[in-house]
Amino acid sequence: MTAIDTNILFYAHDRSDERKMRSATSVIESLDDGVLLWQVACEYLWASRKLESQSYSYSDALEDVQELRSGWDTILPMWGVLGRIPALRSRGFSHWDALLIGTCLESGVQRLISEDFRETKLVDVLEIVNPFEAVAGEN
Repeated sequence: MTAIDTNILFYAHDRSDERKMRSATSVIESLDDGVLLWQVACEYLWASRKLESQSYSYSDALEDVQELRSGWDTILPMWGVLGRIPALRSRGFSHWDALLIGTCLESGVQRLISEDFRETKLVDVLEIVNPFEAVAGEN
């Protein structure tokens, strides 16, 4: 299973950076094992307000989340995730990043696609992939 972070979903709708938009959209569309994390859906709905200047509304964001839900499984955080947070925080992750990573680990997600965690490529068995690393080198 592969999960996407909020930033990937955000960039898929952010027209201010065409390269990131194309890359994020391609990632989302290519996932045949994609899962939508509850936290990501909630964060995205909140973050989408930053796209209002691009005529992208909360209703548009909600529709996109519903579309992902129709094709992907949704993963809700389980209580066991809370037990993982202290160890992840001791490794330098923020509370919210620890919650995201803990949910992935607890749910059997093998890969998280995110712009964050630039220095971290693996957390236990969770591979973290930044789809923009190759994009950053292009001009």
